[in-house]
Parts: sequence; C-alpha cells; structure tokens
Amino acid sequence: MSSSSPARFRLAPHELWRGIRSTARSEVLGGALLLAATVAALILANSPAAPWYEAVRDVRFGIPELHLELSVGAWAADGLLAVFFFVVGLELKEEFVAGRLRDPRRAALPIAAAVGGVVVPALLFLAVNAAAGPEVLRGWAIPTATDIAFAVAVLAVVGRFLPPALRVFLLTLAIIDDLIAITIIATFYTETIQAPWLILALLPLAGFALAVQNGVRSWWLLLPLAVAVWVCVHASGVHATVAGVLLGFLVPVRATARTRVQTGTDADGAPVYDGLAAHFADRWGVVATLFAVPVFAFFAAGVDIGGMDGLVSALTDPITVGIVVGLVVGKPVGILLTTFLLSRVRALRLDETLRWPDLAGMSLLAGIGFTVSLLVGELAYGSSSVADDHVKIGVLVGSLVAAVLGGVVLALRGRRARSAARDRAEA
Repeated sequence: MSSSSPARFRLAPHELWRGIRSTARSEVLGGALLLAATVAALILANSPAAPWYEAVRDVRFGIPELHLELSVGAWAADGLLAVFFFVVGLELKEEFVAGRLRDPRRAALPIAAAVGGVVVPALLFLAVNAAAGPEVLRGWAIPTATDIAFAVAVLAVVGRFLPPALRVFLLTLAIIDDLIAITIIATFYTETIQAPWLILALLPLAGFALAVQNGVRSWWLLLPLAVAVWVCVHASGVHATVAGVLLGFLVPVRATARTRVQTGTDADGAPVYDGLAAHFADRWGVVATLFAVPVFAFFAAGVDIGGMDGLVSALTDPITVGIVVGLVVGKPVGILLTTFLLSRVRALRLDETLRWPDLAGMSLLAGIGFTVSLLVGELAYGSSSVADDHVKIGVLVGSLVAAVLGGVVLALRGRRARSAARDRAEA
C-alpha cells in the first residue's frame, strides 16, 4: 500500500466537525442519551451507591450574595436547562418567522391540538386529586408537557414509512407545548418577584439584543451578557430557564447582510447563508443534546423507589395516579378530540396524507412528558420531597407507557405502510 493511501480516509477538520454535529443533532441519539441518563440515575439511586449519588447531587456551591449558592441538582435544573430553553426559544422564533407556524391556517390544527393536550391532562389531574388540599393541586401542570427529544426519537425509530406530515404535526404540537409550558412556569410557579433584579436584567438583555441584531457572534461578548441575564432573572424569583427563552427570542432569524452566516455553496458555487437563529441553534443544540438535558435527567430522575412497598405506595398515591392518567389518557384524548372537532371546519382540514390511526399513535407519543414534567414537579412540591419522588415515579411510568403504546401503534402503521409501498413497487 502506498504512503499516500491513508490520505483518502482522512477527513478535513471542518468535515469531521460537521459529521459530529450531524450525529449529535440526531433525534435518535438525543432520546438514547436521555434514556441512558435516566436508567443510570434510577440504578444509582436504588443501589449501594445511592449515598454517593445523593451526596454529589446535593453538593452546594456558588455565590451567596447573588442568590447563587445552589446544589449540583439545582444548577442542572436552573442553569443547564436554560441552555435547552435557549435552543427552544431559537426554534420557536424560527417557526413563527419563517417556519411552520408562519401560516396560521397551516398551523391552526396542531396549535389547537397542543392546547387540548394541555387542558385535558390538567383537568384529569385535578379530578383525580379533587379531594386533596391546595398544596397537592399545585401539581396540575405536571402531565401537560411533551418531551420533544423522547417523542421525536421514538417516531424516528418506528415511523420511517409514515407520512412526513405526521412528524411536522408532532413537532409543531411539541413546540407550542413548550411555549405553553414556559408560560405556565413563569406565571404559576413564580411565588415572589424581586422587581429590581428584573429591571436590572434589562441592561444585559438590551446589550445582547443590540449585539445579535448587528450580527455579532463572538462568544466572549455574548456569553457574559447571557450569563448576566440569567443571574438577574434567577435572583428575581422567576425561574431562570425563562432567561434562555428570552435570549433565544432576541436572535434574528432572517439572513440579512448583517445577520447571516455562510453555511456552504449551492450547485452553481454561489454562497448559501443561514440566519443567526439557525446558526446558534446548530451550535447550542449540540450542547443541549449531548450535555445539558442528559445531565439534568441524571440528577432529576434518580428517585429511591424503596423496593416493592415503596413502588406500591407511590403508584397508589393520587399524585402519581393523576400524572399517569394525565399523560397516558389526557394527552391523546385532548389532542385527538380537539383535532377532530376543528378538522370539521373546512378551512382547517387535516393534511390529506394523515390518517386517524397515525394521529392516534402520535398523540400517545405526546404523552412522553419527561424533561419539563420533572422540572414542574420540583417547582410544585420542592426538590427531594416525598411528593416530588412520587412525581418522578409518575412521570417515568406514564412516559414509559405512552412511549410503548405509541411506539406499538406507529410500528404497526409503519409496517402496513411499508407493505403497501412494496406492493405498489411490484405492481
């Protein structure tokens, strides 16, 4: 073999990074990392290593003067999830400005379905816990969230032969679901607001907006401004993840002469540009997928089940029952009922490629309410409380059941679609 042969297999640095980034943005990989982090947390929390796991999770560090002396678990929930919500904010703005949510008629059905998928689970949770006190009812929003990473990952695995419109419907629904969840967290789970800190947050927020509107991409300028916004919002009493969304909404979407990033060239050699929102989502989405969300899951999902007796106790707790019923029953019922009623309106008819069994499977997947549900549980009942432990069990059980049911339905539909495609090819 000649000495020049290995060069054929050597990748240029930018090509290698592009491949790594593409893999990291894979929907299947994101779901797999979340699942691995969750399983690892459950194993550690229910093994002889539990004291070590809890000690690491509860180590506190930070700056007390800025209300930032937090545990590792709190840093993961308040800090790392802000990165995730920054990416969510970028994607939301992209969809509203240039994506699926730009056309009201096209977006109306999945938006309405998302609202139905929030309202019905909340009502079912309240119905199951009607006899409980107001402290228990604080958890009404736990079963209302859909975890984009898990739900889309399952659809990517089992729905390869299903209509592309189904994935569009799920993504739109999940994005609106996230927007509703952010609003709920900011509105219902903020007890006291320190107005001076919120006013102070406007200064770095304005600096960040001015910079990105002028096409600035330098991390050494934008990152300190973003951290300053996060610190001020956290100190104000509003949950710090809201800072991530606000920052994401400020980033321009359209690729203007100032705010554009060249991503390659077209077939004629002309440059191809992206806006800053797509550029930042591309970069920070990798951080959220590979690090932020899995680390949060690792520290949030570790619940000591307490053996069979503990599991039975948790599963008979109305809080747990309300969450499971909300996720497994409330989500699909709310989504399907709202979609069915509004699809009767001529201007809002479903995409002609979608069938109701496909939507039924998709609506079951929407019951996978992992990341945001765990966060809302901590906000509602306090971290490491008995109620919060039961929330984690309810979210895990409900999400697992929803994933299995939705995956089975869509796998059967996918098999049927594949057979039909094969028959058409052979005809």
